[in-house]
Amino acid sequence: MKGIKPIKSIKEVAELKFPTSGRLFSADNEEIIRGCTTDIYFIKSMEIIRALGLEDTPVVAEIFASRAGLMCGTEEVKNILQGLPVKMEALPEGEYFNAKEVVMRITGKYSDFGVYETAVLGILASSSGWATAARECAQAAGGRGMICFGSRHVHPAVSPVMERAAIVGGATGASNIMGAKFAGQEPMGTVPHAVFLVVGDTVEVAKAYYQNMPPGSPVIILVDTFKDEAEEALRVAEALGNNLDGIRLDTPSERGGVTPQLVREVRARLDQAGHRHVKIFISGGLNPERIKILIEAGADAFGVGSYISGAPAIDMTMDLKEVNGKPIAKRGRIPGITKTTRLQRFV
Repeated sequence: MKGIKPIKSIKEVAELKFPTSGRLFSADNEEIIRGCTTDIYFIKSMEIIRALGLEDTPVVAEIFASRAGLMCGTEEVKNILQGLPVKMEALPEGEYFNAKEVVMRITGKYSDFGVYETAVLGILASSSGWATAARECAQAAGGRGMICFGSRHVHPAVSPVMERAAIVGGATGASNIMGAKFAGQEPMGTVPHAVFLVVGDTVEVAKAYYQNMPPGSPVIILVDTFKDEAEEALRVAEALGNNLDGIRLDTPSERGGVTPQLVREVRARLDQAGHRHVKIFISGGLNPERIKILIEAGADAFGVGSYISGAPAIDMTMDLKEVNGKPIAKRGRIPGITKTTRLQRFV
């Protein structure tokens, strides 16, 4: 970002002050671009390179993945490197990669981009992990709706990143406002159990939802707060008729969660009462295996949280493969630029 100078020395690090009162303990854009989230050893490396007069040394760095997955984070890395005198080539977001495959290459002076190694690797590792998990759920859903509900499981500073990554991975939507907006969508979701508990009756909430939400908003109502799910689904369907798009099942684990048997019963009772148009939306503890089982039972769409938000990061490693135009590598790695035709230029 223009006008923000990255940290170059240990002295600058020593002078940094971060008050702990009155702020969140997460880095903002400027702090990340300055290099405040980098590992200190990269700053020490800059000191040594500068002291030896090697700050203008051209290098080629490659980043490879520890395991197979789906690429995500390319756009954020591009935004960090944009404006620097470097060239960045990478896999586009949404592309699959294999274990050990090179997913990004940066060419330029190490002194111009080395400070960002921590941030770049972290962005790619986390985002690709979340996107990969979302793709697994999307594939299990087989084209049915699959919305990411994972924000409550992660720090708010990264929740938009996670939910945007889920959309890159194949989620049809996200409940997080910023995450959806970053992906060019509007946030999706109904209302929580809290509003039902405050109002005291599911049908009353359903009517208010229909009357007060923007025209065209899908009317999907939770039916597991007070009564038997099948009974409550029928009450809501009778009250709203064709204005009801769907019901949501989110039965807690204390009552056995949402089971295939429950879905079959709710589907059958809705159909028998003439409400075949009402879809069944499921949330709560979902993973690809459960999604497949619940589809067989009659589920139409899903809200997935912790499976995506809690997905393990895909470790990324950056290696210098060329210095001053000469092939080089640490022991165990092959010197020289890796041959690949899959990378596209972004910076």
